[in-house]
Amino acid sequence: MSTTAQHGTRRSTTRGSVTGWVLRLLVVAALLVDAAVHLHLASGYQSAAPGGIGAGNLFRLEAAVAILAALYVLIRGSRLAFGCAFLVSASALFAVLLFRYVQVPAFGPIPSMYEPVWFFEKSLSAVAEAAGVLLAVVGLLLTKPRRASGKPAEGIAI
Repeated sequence: MSTTAQHGTRRSTTRGSVTGWVLRLLVVAALLVDAAVHLHLASGYQSAAPGGIGAGNLFRLEAAVAILAALYVLIRGSRLAFGCAFLVSASALFAVLLFRYVQVPAFGPIPSMYEPVWFFEKSLSAVAEAAGVLLAVVGLLLTKPRRASGKPAEGIAI
């Protein structure tokens, strides 16, 4: 939505619009579902390597990063925030698909996490991650870049 500034110049951003807030909340929801699933599953996956890095600790790390990205999107709603949400969601989706379909061997302290099955929680996290990717791309496309001065750049955005 556009607003007219004091000097007749048009300024547009997703930050204050209803559409912008709905988009931000949807991205936050996708990231939080992803984080909740990973936190829920972490202890079961850590039992394979109780003293090492283990998949459970990687799940906890991924959940923490997803929560931080969700907070960043909620608080800022900037292109950088949507970019972070995209990276977190895309990397998690890539990992779940990779370890579902490719038997990647253990690499140093990182265990092999090959798991050639789908189950409810895994499917739920994959759907949330895919939704997070798509919604973050929409956020990137609709949120105007900022200039060094802190003012939105010229162009069309909601």
